[in-house]
Amino acid sequence: MTNLALAAVRQTALEAGESARLEELVRAEFAYIWRLCRRLGLPAGDADDALQQVFLTASRRLREVRRGSERAFLYGVAVNVAAKWRQIHARRREDLQESFEVFDTGLPSAEALLDHQAELRLLDALLDAMPDDLRTVFVLHEIEQQTTAQIAEALGVAAGTVASRLRRAREDFSARLSRYRARCRFEGDRR
Repeated sequence: MTNLALAAVRQTALEAGESARLEELVRAEFAYIWRLCRRLGLPAGDADDALQQVFLTASRRLREVRRGSERAFLYGVAVNVAAKWRQIHARRREDLQESFEVFDTGLPSAEALLDHQAELRLLDALLDAMPDDLRTVFVLHEIEQQTTAQIAEALGVAAGTVASRLRRAREDFSARLSRYRARCRFEGDRR
């Protein structure tokens, strides 16, 4: 978060008398919420902005959040912010390719980094193609390792609904991945 945005979040929290609680929340959940925004389909630059919006919302509404439920509240806000962001920016596509500078320090080779980057782009493309309700549950469970109960609380739905969506999301993801692999084999055979 930029210093200016962090100052705005602190000021809002200070006015609400929740500054220490908010700072603790930012420290504990900052990286997780950023990753969640990325996996919910936002490019890195937009994820930074969405992250600020999530914590600004939290700073305004923190008094309403029951202690111990802060993470679930942030999940819900992040899911909503990401959905709105995707709607607003649906026509704008950014190149998700990030450059990696490799130093001679025992880091993975350039080829390994490119392979990893390609895998992340594939993951982002597969997730981006999934319906929002399935993608959200899939990301929270499979990538962020949240339990069905945690997801149900975060999304405000029944645990059975989460389990059903997760089953359908896994099927959807597997089918998309299978079609991608088959297309790659077909294109490879044509060469």
